[in-house]
Amino acid sequence: MAVYNYDVVVLGSGPAGEGAAMNAAKHGRKVAVVEAHSLVGGNCTHLGTIPSKALRYSVKQIIHFNTNPMFRVIGDPRWFSFPDVLKSAESVMAKQVASRTSYYARNRVDLFFGRGSFADANTIELVNAQGVVERLAAKEIIVATGSRPYRPADVNFSHPRIYDSDTILKLNHTPRTLIIYGAGVIGCEYASIFCGLGVKVDLIDNRDRLLSFLDDEISDALSYHLRNNAVLIRHNEEYEKIEGLDTRGVVLHLKSGKKLKADALLWCNGRTGNTDGLGLENVGLQANGRGQLSTDENYRTEVPNIYAVGDVIGWPSLASAAFDQGRSAAGNIVSNDAWRYVDDVPTGIYTIPEISSLGKTERELTEEKVPYEIGQAFFKNMARAQISSEPVGMLKLLFHRETLEVLGIHCFGDQASEIVHIGQAIMTQKGDSNSIKYFVNTTFNYPTMAEAYRVAALDGLNRLF
Repeated sequence: MAVYNYDVVVLGSGPAGEGAAMNAAKHGRKVAVVEAHSLVGGNCTHLGTIPSKALRYSVKQIIHFNTNPMFRVIGDPRWFSFPDVLKSAESVMAKQVASRTSYYARNRVDLFFGRGSFADANTIELVNAQGVVERLAAKEIIVATGSRPYRPADVNFSHPRIYDSDTILKLNHTPRTLIIYGAGVIGCEYASIFCGLGVKVDLIDNRDRLLSFLDDEISDALSYHLRNNAVLIRHNEEYEKIEGLDTRGVVLHLKSGKKLKADALLWCNGRTGNTDGLGLENVGLQANGRGQLSTDENYRTEVPNIYAVGDVIGWPSLASAAFDQGRSAAGNIVSNDAWRYVDDVPTGIYTIPEISSLGKTERELTEEKVPYEIGQAFFKNMARAQISSEPVGMLKLLFHRETLEVLGIHCFGDQASEIVHIGQAIMTQKGDSNSIKYFVNTTFNYPTMAEAYRVAALDGLNRLF
């Protein structure tokens, strides 16, 4: 059995694993990455973030073509099948794999493809596709194995019309009707995608409002626009059973007594950390009921030389945060200034229109009795939004009435996930540098969506007395 020695071994090549490997390698450590699949990129590239966002972009282009009067001179509205739209996502995924593979080569990081598990706290046992067993010895090991959709035992995912957010990417037809069970971020994003393709969607929510962690006004706006696009939202519902029909349909039985039938069902209710099969028992670690590992603020597990980052540790389960968590774990190992606890993560939700936010909501500030004020800019009044025919949306700034400190940024509409970062740069400053006056005293290009900050800031300051 071959044994290879390294300073750091990383399990997983998604954003968390890549961030960890690159930071460790750039600071002189000998690094190996173990990837269970045949290509790098992890679930982010192959099953989650990249394909779903590429799908969303294509659907958004279709909607724009079919609703913009200018294109009527070209022809009638066009219909596209889900498999047709998926092809554009596949080309993006291939480009991502090529780019990310080059990063490992450029930084002299060794890639091993196969299933890795702990033999002991300093040894990873690797079994590759040919069944060959190798061992990687390391001073430190970083677990970045990601997550997968949670699959309850009483749901038959082998039925040809019952999907989860991984298998939906193998959908080879366009259903006329679709039930999405679970109205979290993933469920809402896929509801936007499918209704944009003309599919009638039933969105089943276990709670009384969509994405309740959002600002109430933003959550209400999302609900309105989904309903306006023929998504039927059913709140406070739980499934009793899911029945796959021989005729290739699906019947959802709800505890409330309702029965819903559709061509297909997409399960979007929770995720599980990929820790089974890692041999955690060999190093004295145990995952929680959701397959997640516990870490301290340094991303170190209970075993001092073993770290864990990304979806496998739970919140916030975002690709953006995972990359920074990986860098931070490696930063602890190499003792450089790249370490930080990642807790200032903006929310990015790629519905149509998209949503992004950072900081406190009105509900939180009210409960904390913080004297705040609101500044708003509606996209329908912004020249850039009028030019691009994207009038839906708003930017809301929450700031302290007395200190003028920016406390929260909430954006709904086209490019929301880009717009939020301008405010983030100011909000993360200390002292007087974090002031809503910055947006009034700074000249923004015109016409841009960025100038919404100036409009919102002026609106907020005008409310003061």
